[in-house]
Amino acid sequence: MPTPASPNPAAAPSTEDAVTRVIAFFEALSPADVARIDAFYAVNARFKDPFNDVQGVPAVQHIFKHMFVALEQPRFVVTGRVVQGQQCFLTWDFLFGFKGFHTGVTQTVHGASHLVLDDAGRITLHRDYWDAAEELYEKLPVVGGLMRWLKRRANS
Repeated sequence: MPTPASPNPAAAPSTEDAVTRVIAFFEALSPADVARIDAFYAVNARFKDPFNDVQGVPAVQHIFKHMFVALEQPRFVVTGRVVQGQQCFLTWDFLFGFKGFHTGVTQTVHGASHLVLDDAGRITLHRDYWDAAEELYEKLPVVGGLMRWLKRRANS
């Protein structure tokens, strides 16, 4: 019997089932899991976020490997989902700690992902939406002060 993190190659999953499996994978993602991303992403999958625009499983794996190297205890918590046809929209919180400053302080980025799935339930497009200025830059030393000042000036 397949687990939520193991696709059943004998039968194509429903989109709802595939999305449930993808959510379970991302919420439990560890450095060791990055090697099996190909069970969740199609060979030529595209991944785009505010910092990356890559195609192919090795490039997607590189992004997640880098996440675990650059951040302390990164993890995703999916807070909502909308599934329609072969695609879904997920809202999530990304929790992590910075290495080198604010150690021990959990940071949170609120964002959303648009996923398009193939008939086998693998991701062909993964597009993340989140505000890098508000959710990341404002939390950094020096740059954060400048970003908050610019925000106040733009709103006055």
